Amino acid sequence: MKPKNHIKGRGAQEKVHNRFSKNQYETRDDFLNYCQKEGEQIDRYQTTFIETFPKTIVNKVTSPDVGMMYSLNPYQGCEHGCVYCYARNSHEYWGYGAGIDFESKILVKKNAPELLEKKLRSKNWTAYPIALSGNTDCYQPIEKKLKITRQLLEIFLKYKHPVGIITKNALIQRDIDILSDLSKDNLVSVFLSITSLKEETRRILEPRTASIKKRLETLEKLNSAGIPTHVMMAPIIPSINSHEILPLADEISKRGAKSMGYTIVRLNGAIGNIFTKWLENTLPDRKDKILHQIMECHNGTLHDSEFGRRMKGSGIIADQIHQLFTLARKKHFPRTEQFQLNCELHKYYKDGQLKLF
Repeated sequence: MKPKNHIKGRGAQEKVHNRFSKNQYETRDDFLNYCQKEGEQIDRYQTTFIETFPKTIVNKVTSPDVGMMYSLNPYQGCEHGCVYCYARNSHEYWGYGAGIDFESKILVKKNAPELLEKKLRSKNWTAYPIALSGNTDCYQPIEKKLKITRQLLEIFLKYKHPVGIITKNALIQRDIDILSDLSKDNLVSVFLSITSLKEETRRILEPRTASIKKRLETLEKLNSAGIPTHVMMAPIIPSINSHEILPLADEISKRGAKSMGYTIVRLNGAIGNIFTKWLENTLPDRKDKILHQIMECHNGTLHDSEFGRRMKGSGIIADQIHQLFTLARKKHFPRTEQFQLNCELHKYYKDGQLKLF
């Protein structure tokens, strides 16, 4: 039973102070409380979209734990509201909080396609897969209106440049036409994030994401269109979705997934307090058990910063999860092959058309 003050449709349940800000401002709620007493419905956390104007758009990724060297984020902040999201902390660098602000103040980079084209035409650029997005979902709800991600894909196709995509939104189906054309030259791979087969778990963990039914449907449609699609069960949270590894592997293999990967939840920075507050609001009877098991995976803390260990965890529970995944892969993905995108074509298309030789 959710408490009366539960914020429906949001993962974080409160605004969180930005640790980089010297001052903390309190908002008076007298007027809002008056309106509620009068029976008026007030959404004090309406999503706002803020246009930004970056000078560059392709970022080099230095972490050895992440399977990408370059990333591109058309949006900062994410309306999906996944309570565990590691990207929440990055919102503090923009002057906002990692809680409700991360879900309700979305920074939009409308000049991203122009910047990408400039990058791909640069004489100093050598083709290497660029990931969409690496930080926040490139197919979050506002993409349906703005179509920035679709414009980016058109640029990748124009210059025959490899691109990887990770998303948990079925909106990617809209771009199957472009993705199919990219796939013909081995220029694209898609990773769908599916953390559970249970809709109730999805609703509380990822309140504004596509339903599990739509994600499984998306997996089928992408693979039917010849677009290589993989699944990330990320993150695995002990005592919330850790028991679903084998059932999920079975389901996605039937629908054409090429492979399956995972990470273990890591609650770094402000996310630890956000997640703890969320547990108090949604799963109070299991709060202590879940937190203790997460700590078991990270040497007694809610997070681990050690490269090579932080994404997979350590200890008995992490070992059990690893063994289950090994079993799931052997049973459902026995012929998984290394998949590499084509980086050779781009050099012939740098000026936007095939060079003659």
